[in-house]
Amino acid sequence: MTRWRLRHVSARSLIYGGALLLACQAAFPFLWMFSTSFKPPAEVFATPPTLIPQDPTWENFQRLFTATHFLTYFWNSVIVSGLAVLLTMAVSAAGAYSLTRYRYPGREKIAGLILCTYMFAPIMVVIPFFILVKKVGIENTHFALVLALTSFCLPFTLWLLRAFFQTIPIELEEAAMVDGASRLRAVVYIILPLALPGIIATSIFTFILAWNDFIFARILIAADELKTLPVGVQDLFHSALIDWGLIMAAGMMITIPALLFFVTVQRYLIRGWGAGAVKG
Repeated sequence: MTRWRLRHVSARSLIYGGALLLACQAAFPFLWMFSTSFKPPAEVFATPPTLIPQDPTWENFQRLFTATHFLTYFWNSVIVSGLAVLLTMAVSAAGAYSLTRYRYPGREKIAGLILCTYMFAPIMVVIPFFILVKKVGIENTHFALVLALTSFCLPFTLWLLRAFFQTIPIELEEAAMVDGASRLRAVVYIILPLALPGIIATSIFTFILAWNDFIFARILIAADELKTLPVGVQDLFHSALIDWGLIMAAGMMITIPALLFFVTVQRYLIRGWGAGAVKG
């Protein structure tokens, strides 16, 4: 019995040790970015390098907010990501409801075809999309970028919400309609609240993709005042001299809001993935 316990403890120690090693490996780039953002220029290239700044300074953040258009890029990303989430959720919720509540020929094939469209990489559709928005006359606008991000996120979010809607018994909706509620009222007050964990989970997925998008923003947006964070920060790189302190400070300001948002809604995300795994 004692030998079995020793083996059990050793196995657990190995598992926890391996998990800790992987966690440190994943966290090290973030720690290095955090450290470099507080280093003065002379210390960034010091040999040997130091993880803890010897002379920490806020100079990189001050220059980021005063010498660049970072705040403009930040608010552009917030606006574009927020609108993309709202539009994607509205369309995908309506589509998922149709695929789970109405019966019509080819319903399952349509659902499978929608998921197949997610297989196309953004680089394959960005040029045709650019030609389309140019013909329509909405090029170099946030509206075109929101439409592009919605079209890219919609297939996967619709498929996920379809799985969440399938877990909600249709009898609840029918009972509300028997009691005199309209279909719209039953959806708003019964279906959507029950599907809220799934909606939040898919909203997080859409927000992360929109917040980190580079390809669509680079192709569709040309005006500097309309650029989002990934494109704006990429423009901070210069061929002659790369200001790593400034770039790491920008990376910190990009990562922290998304990280705080994820931590805040993490419990809804876990609940949503668990609910969506019941059926699908």
